[in-house]
Amino acid sequence: MDYDVGKKRIVIADLDGTLTLSKTTMDRQMSDLICELLNYKDFAVISGGAYRQFQKQFLGGLSCNSGNISRLYLFPTNATSFYKFDDGEWSLVYSELLKPDEKKRIVEAFGTALKQARFEKPAHTYGEQIEDRGSQVTFSAFGQETPLEIKGSWDPDGKKRLVIKGYLDKLIPEFEVRIGGTSSIDVTKKGIDKAYGIRKINENLGYSIGQMLFLGDALFEGGNDYPVKRAGVDSISVSGPEETKKILREIIDMSKNSEKGSHTSMLLKPK
Repeated sequence: MDYDVGKKRIVIADLDGTLTLSKTTMDRQMSDLICELLNYKDFAVISGGAYRQFQKQFLGGLSCNSGNISRLYLFPTNATSFYKFDDGEWSLVYSELLKPDEKKRIVEAFGTALKQARFEKPAHTYGEQIEDRGSQVTFSAFGQETPLEIKGSWDPDGKKRLVIKGYLDKLIPEFEVRIGGTSSIDVTKKGIDKAYGIRKINENLGYSIGQMLFLGDALFEGGNDYPVKRAGVDSISVSGPEETKKILREIIDMSKNSEKGSHTSMLLKPK
């Protein structure tokens, strides 16, 4: 069934692999499309990345006028924090942090699980291997700043991380353990995933499930975008930023013509 874009009031997107390549700054073309879309729809970004990663990866490439940016909302670390543009700057609305003892327990569990999985630390790493993101602790096999060509080749099918996750699930069952990105494992409080982000959008912005449209590159079962689809949000799977740009162009074109009635598109179909 085609999606009626006219009924959608907010477009929500994943960051890594959807709006940008992994850990790279958003390009000008994507920025221009998002800025134009803000003339017609609100726009939200949900990612497992921390706010500082949003600043570098998303805001670092964004160029909109301040009037448009007020319709843009950022939900880092799977919506355990929320930022909006207010009085000329990005302001923190809320943040749900892990307690120090919880972080310590997670870090210790990573150390044990990596040994149990016989993970061999690379001779060279790029940045922190285990990163404290405030409301989330994230392991990245080669470090948080690893070049895409290196991180993408380590565990393309996720099987290595599934082994590590299996040990973590037994060691820290009170936490949520999820495979994220191309070489990462994320640990949060129970129930924190992108479906949680959808609930926070509903609570804070007032949009119903039927008014939302989600774009993501990991909507397959087990992917970190899949909880959004499971929550009932109309979702479109993309293969990367270039396909996302095509979808955004379609939404913009259909929004421009919405006063003429309902329009459908071959791109705007569930996949």
